[in-house]
Amino acid sequence: MTTKKGKVLTKGAKQIKEENVSTLSFYIYMALGAMGIYFITMMLREFNALTISLMAFSAIIYIGSYQFMSYMARATYSESGQLLDPGVDLNMEGGIAEHFKDLIILTSGVQILSLISNYFWLLWLLVPLRGSWVLWKQILAPWFFAQPQEQSEMNEKKMRKLERKMAKRYQ
Repeated sequence: MTTKKGKVLTKGAKQIKEENVSTLSFYIYMALGAMGIYFITMMLREFNALTISLMAFSAIIYIGSYQFMSYMARATYSESGQLLDPGVDLNMEGGIAEHFKDLIILTSGVQILSLISNYFWLLWLLVPLRGSWVLWKQILAPWFFAQPQEQSEMNEKKMRKLERKMAKRYQ
């Protein structure tokens, strides 16, 4: 959110807490809906070891992602009941919660699409690819291609020393 002058508006603690609750409920309903549709459809078809194991894996992903996001969004209150800390804003751009929300969306999409063909489960291979890309982009590439700090400080000192020598020569 920005104003007309381009300033970024900040959210209050109460608004962050309310948005976190609605975000968590949205993603739990998405997970339960996908799991329910998949389960009911597979009850009409036939279960096999592959579908049971992939459904269990989906459940683990849903539960793990939801628990992590709810842990991040855990609010703390004072003894008098006043909100002290709303927890991490789950709707913050570029935050880690964004990746877990994407994981729930991908898993529910894959689970529903797998009702058409089991080959859609292969879309889960996008998760390690995206994880590798984020790891490279956010951590490894900046570390590998960062300019050494010591050289720039050393160069500044050498430049100042050279300037002093040049100033003494021309005095």
